[in-house]
Amino acid sequence: MYDIIVIGGGPAGVTAALRARELGASVALVERDRLGGTCTNDGCVPTRVLARAARLARESDHFRAYGLMSEPPTINFEQTINRAQQVVYTIHEKKQLIKTLDEAGAELYFGAGEARFIDEHTIELNGSERLHGDKTIICVGGHPRRLNFPGAEHALIHSDVWSLKALPEKIVIIGAAATGCQLASIFDAFGVQVWMVEVSDRILSSEDPATSAAIHEAFVNRGIHIITGIDGVDRIENNGGSRRLVYQEGGSTRTLDAGAVLLAVGWPGNMETLNLEGAGVATERGFIQVDDYLRTTSENVFAAGDVTGRMGLVQRAGYDARIAAENAILGAGQRYKHQIVPHGGFTDPEYGSVGLTEEAARESNDIVVAQVPYASLDRAVIDGRTDGCCKLIVSRETHRLLGAHVVGEQALEVIHLVAAGMASDMWVEQLAELEIAYPTYTAIIGLAARRIIGELGVVPVAPQWRALGKEMLAEWERRDN
Repeated sequence: MYDIIVIGGGPAGVTAALRARELGASVALVERDRLGGTCTNDGCVPTRVLARAARLARESDHFRAYGLMSEPPTINFEQTINRAQQVVYTIHEKKQLIKTLDEAGAELYFGAGEARFIDEHTIELNGSERLHGDKTIICVGGHPRRLNFPGAEHALIHSDVWSLKALPEKIVIIGAAATGCQLASIFDAFGVQVWMVEVSDRILSSEDPATSAAIHEAFVNRGIHIITGIDGVDRIENNGGSRRLVYQEGGSTRTLDAGAVLLAVGWPGNMETLNLEGAGVATERGFIQVDDYLRTTSENVFAAGDVTGRMGLVQRAGYDARIAAENAILGAGQRYKHQIVPHGGFTDPEYGSVGLTEEAARESNDIVVAQVPYASLDRAVIDGRTDGCCKLIVSRETHRLLGAHVVGEQALEVIHLVAAGMASDMWVEQLAELEIAYPTYTAIIGLAARRIIGELGVVPVAPQWRALGKEMLAEWERRDN
């Protein structure tokens, strides 16, 4: 009998197992295939390799402007895919998850096949071996949703990209959230004609409208075709070596022909084979129901990570896992809280967000908003990367940072300055006074903060800021009125 059985060896499962061992519990970690989860094996890591290749291809557009005489590169897609797989292997070697878990004292059952609940204390592996545990933490992650319409079997999902032998001339991507946008950006850089279709009225509909608008504009300028507000998909027809997407828009039937159709329409939990009913665990809309302590409807079963449907991010999975492990072992004392979770996408340009969108902030706050274009940033001008903007949202009453949304070069790095400020309960005046290195992309946060304190009519504490002008010609300048 183990104190804790952890099902799933991705970021949530590994974190839960290690935390449980730190607390002195005996732990069995069960993984049906490879440790590392979707993100390491066929998600974030290899996709980021493709994004890197796409970025290198786009850099060639700037060669001549900087005096570099060279022919534009062409892509050997098979070699690019091989590189992605090599990086996955390297990441596994770096992490040494098996060694780490073994040294921590967790007992591993990886490559164990499907796990199935017999009851809330008993797990059956591959229809034979049984494990018994006082508590169980389910960390099985999720998978790409496949829509149920005629011809859906002809569509690709993101994990099918790694088995492509060649790039299609044209691809239609159904879904324009994070995964769809990132793949659209990558395929476009590789010379593929890209069409995106989306039910929502804008791409990246969960992000701030400023982010959606900036990415939409950048995509359209690059030649990506975007169709939003469709009524739904009817079917995919197989025309020999090509595909035809039939969909509804504005009450009319429309078609798109392409070499491939890719689905990027959601991420339900991996629950089909777990026999959750046997443990008394309830589900809802494709995810496991959990309370504020990450306890399921079964008193002795907890869940963490993507399978809960709360936020499908690696950083959130680790946070969830620690709470679940502590509550399973020490008793339900740690509540799940909405934390400051910086996130974004490796599109080109990148986007990064943290905190509240402007709409959400206005619901319960009197706010001040500053939106600064990347063109105002000296580093962006130097590098020829002026696409994008930074929106900073601040409470008028408390002067605290409520959120930020950045589109542009290194946006996912830049956003962490605001995240750190929010975590430390920073005032916008303190952010405005921060001496950010010049010339950097991060300086755009300082520009936005100084614009906000100007609107607030605040005189910063530092005397050199008392002569701050209404307009800034460059982020390092101070001018008298």
